[in-house]
Amino acid sequence: MSLIPNFFGGRRTNVFDPFSLDVWDPLKDFPFPNSLSASFPEFSRENSAFVSTRVDWKETPEAHVFKADIPGLKKEEVKVQIEDDRVLQISGERNVEKEDKNDTWHRVERSSGKFMRRFRLPENAKVDQVKASMENGVLTVTVPKEEAEKSDVKTIQISG
Repeated sequence: MSLIPNFFGGRRTNVFDPFSLDVWDPLKDFPFPNSLSASFPEFSRENSAFVSTRVDWKETPEAHVFKADIPGLKKEEVKVQIEDDRVLQISGERNVEKEDKNDTWHRVERSSGKFMRRFRLPENAKVDQVKASMENGVLTVTVPKEEAEKSDVKTIQISG
């Protein structure tokens, strides 16, 4: 067991290692829906690498804009989907770099594995007009908004 933690890279999988990222789930192999992996998918080994994928969501007068930091991924390795009519899902995977037996690793900090983030979109989102682009490791998803109906304001006279 190493005394140096390896938080990124997923090369260590030992439940007895205090620096391992694996969370032991005693019910993992049973078909119970309430096991730790089902209740908290972010703790599963596949998702442990990008659990902290950061996403900003801002609302402008015209659209909802999501920006996700996913450095090192190509646009082919990222999926943007609309599920269940109003759920935006951003997912992808970074593969582990091939290890050569002759290589000596001094530090492994870049993470690998799968990631997934989901956002429930508001009623005013035009889900059929979503656009996505990627530049310099930042994914930008733009969801246009429907124009809010302007209600007529009627002034009521106060008697008395």
